[in-house]
Amino acid sequence: MRMVDIIAKKRDGHELTKEEISFFVQGYADNKIPDYQASAFTMAVLFRGMTKKETGYLTDAMMHSGETVDLSVLGSVVVDKHSTGGVGDKTSLVVGPLVASCGAKVAKMSGRGLGHTGGTLDKMESIPGMRIFLTQEEFINQLRNVGLAIIGQTAEIDPADKKLYALRDVTATVESIPLIASSIMSKKLASGSNAILLDVKFGSGAFMKTFDDAKTLAKAMVEIGDELHRDTRAILTDMDQPLGFAVGNSLEVKEAIDTLNGHGPKDFIELCIQAGSIMLEQAGIVKTLEEGRKKIEGQIANGEGLKKLAEFVAAQGGDASYITDPSKFPLAAHQVEIKANKAGYIRRIDSLSIGISAMKLGAGRETMEEAIDMAAGVVLRKKVGDRVEVGDVLAVAHTNKENVEDVYKDIHDAFEFQDEYLEVPNIVHAYIH
Repeated sequence: MRMVDIIAKKRDGHELTKEEISFFVQGYADNKIPDYQASAFTMAVLFRGMTKKETGYLTDAMMHSGETVDLSVLGSVVVDKHSTGGVGDKTSLVVGPLVASCGAKVAKMSGRGLGHTGGTLDKMESIPGMRIFLTQEEFINQLRNVGLAIIGQTAEIDPADKKLYALRDVTATVESIPLIASSIMSKKLASGSNAILLDVKFGSGAFMKTFDDAKTLAKAMVEIGDELHRDTRAILTDMDQPLGFAVGNSLEVKEAIDTLNGHGPKDFIELCIQAGSIMLEQAGIVKTLEEGRKKIEGQIANGEGLKKLAEFVAAQGGDASYITDPSKFPLAAHQVEIKANKAGYIRRIDSLSIGISAMKLGAGRETMEEAIDMAAGVVLRKKVGDRVEVGDVLAVAHTNKENVEDVYKDIHDAFEFQDEYLEVPNIVHAYIH
């Protein structure tokens, strides 16, 4: 088998076999196939696409390019939630504890934030002592004893994806739906869960800008899960404004705690309830989504979700007193109110602009080597649909940096107004299963 023949076959629009795709993935992971041939292959896929079968073969080959986690020893359904990334997305820190507090096992391998989107691991590390890397034995024991574990992906998991993603990033082939879908799903499947809920974001603050593109990606990933015999479902959620109020690491953890105390923002609470209901159905804890909703709402009302968050934090070495007393999180030196200079109803809040502003205030990184200021970020005071008068506070910028007036202006300009009242759209736009 020769790589040049596989490239030509895909270039000409033919379906590749499982053996041909495995040859490429393993050869590239083992450094036997050079970057220039891998680049030609990914460009051919970008232009020609892949069939459902091919995408399944690619995902399976990538998943098996390194270690896989075997969670079958737990003897029950293990459910995972994955978000395609957004601004203010702290969902895992609320949904994970809520679902685990109902008796389900929730296992998640997560990532760090880069650019305008925050990473769950960074948020976790704003709690002193939190360990984000566990051995496989520790991971399994924590799932057995606590029901929830969120850790970083090790270098041994899906090495083909790491190489391929870095290559796609510099060869203008990131946008290929089969390549995006197989990248996400190979990591999820390698981490051992047998039920997966995908939260696919669309809008200004998301990777997929339109609902239709997000739906195409969601369907592709659900099909991969079906092909590989995993219960995979997806929700399509709005990222045309930040999720909740808080954007920034410790600020988002505090909002997660507020939400588990029953005081979270409406859009965020609704997303957590819907996602949690689906995960409970996947785990076999409830028979219907309506039953799941009642159970999740109950675990917020009785405080069991918050207790589970504290238990999870303690299990991973974190100081759980920060969960019971969020005032322990340090505040940034500067908390600057951003005030409206016009009146009207908020039509839109540009998530991308808010995310970039939070990053510039210190909450994010442009390269993986950069350090993060855990206290930095933006807290919204108004959301889409709210009436605003001149002088009302739109948001509060939290930063330890000096001379960032241009960022304050960007935060102000992210708010768009209209004169007429408008209906606020639902956070969840579709459910694919």
